[in-house]
Amino acid sequence: MIRNTFVLLGGIVLGSTVNMLIIALGAEVIPPPPGVNANSVESIAQSMHLYQTKHFLAPLLAHALGALSGAYFVAKLATEHQFPFAMFVGVLFLAGGITMAYQLPAPLWFTVIDIVCCYIPMAWFGYRFATRSSN
Repeated sequence: MIRNTFVLLGGIVLGSTVNMLIIALGAEVIPPPPGVNANSVESIAQSMHLYQTKHFLAPLLAHALGALSGAYFVAKLATEHQFPFAMFVGVLFLAGGITMAYQLPAPLWFTVIDIVCCYIPMAWFGYRFATRSSN
């Protein structure tokens, strides 16, 4: 029980770290529009009309790989209940994604792809990869 608690926390930390690293690297590869402070939700929200499709690629990748890596970690290392724990990671990341969808006026296409494809499905894939590779 205690091991699984630490594994779950570790999966959340790992997934969050992967998410943040990809967001940071994405901003280096494809800088935000001029005058936008990428570290400020308010600045991003006020400047969202300046964002192009290319600016949304890193966040989609970050959200998907964050959920995937966190769920994989949990499913690989939990001693029992791997599927519910992996899905918990996906649901937690989904809650964060929904929160951000309310805070940032992103295009509808981005919000739909992000909410529908990047969290629960990727957590499921993380679970499948972890349990398949252990056989």
